[in-house]
Amino acid sequence: MAGTAPLVMRVVGSSIKIAHRAGKIIRDVMCRGDLGIVEKGKDDLQTEADRSAQRCIVASLSKLFPNVTIIGEEGQSDLNVPDDWLITECNKDFIEKHKCPDTLSDLKESDLVIWVDPLDGTSEYTQGFLERVTVLIGIAVNDRAVGGVIHQPYYQSESGDVGRTIWGLKGCGTGGILPAKAPSDRFLVTTTRSHSNTIVQTALDSLSPDEVLRVGGAGYKVLQLLEGNAHAYVFASAGCKKWDTCAPEAVLEASGGMLTDMLGRHYRYGKDVSFPNGSGVLGTAAGVSHKDILSKIPDQVKQAMDKP
Repeated sequence: MAGTAPLVMRVVGSSIKIAHRAGKIIRDVMCRGDLGIVEKGKDDLQTEADRSAQRCIVASLSKLFPNVTIIGEEGQSDLNVPDDWLITECNKDFIEKHKCPDTLSDLKESDLVIWVDPLDGTSEYTQGFLERVTVLIGIAVNDRAVGGVIHQPYYQSESGDVGRTIWGLKGCGTGGILPAKAPSDRFLVTTTRSHSNTIVQTALDSLSPDEVLRVGGAGYKVLQLLEGNAHAYVFASAGCKKWDTCAPEAVLEASGGMLTDMLGRHYRYGKDVSFPNGSGVLGTAAGVSHKDILSKIPDQVKQAMDKP
């Protein structure tokens, strides 16, 4: 059954399994105690968990879908991985219980670009804010984010299971989470924990939120929208990249929300685009008017964020 399913369904179904395995690798590195931290740039860390999780993800996806373009945060990866890192199964539950949207049913591997952030929230990981760490696998078709997987390696379920995998596919919906609405009597915003500046603060002030939730990781911020902890995700800065937002955008929009830059434009996720999201990020939960939020953002913020 899985082998005959449309390509995009097989990619999402496989990514669910692969992200779960990458999450275990992240936990294993933490348990060993030596994170192998490398400083890639200012406030930009990489650990052994980032490198190993990406090798697992890219090697597995490359084996299954050799003609798909895969772009990972950590650059080129060694595809020679331990056998138990190579995941070739598909999540059968996803394949069997969901119908492929007609618009995505006849794709070729060359039509897809997969954006991988093997460990979103590396600073959180090194500082012990483990619930904020996510594995992100985003799927783009014709420059647009259409599918994504967000895996939380340290999520603890009520049954005692460790790890949670949330998926989204436009036209199909979301799974792995029961979306909740934020309270109607208060306006809650989530934003960056560590990359604030005057423009970021001006954007926040213009919305007069009752509470601002400052957390790291684009994946975790979008989960705040899905879980009803925030109405909007506001980040008027160039501090994140395509692998940070492809999967979260797809999952959020599959649930009825929206994610754009600070001027209301969707980012492009084709294989030839530049990596930085130069115009910031604005996300809104299902039921929240993206247009209304945009209308409150001051012109000075929009002008500062009006970058290609």
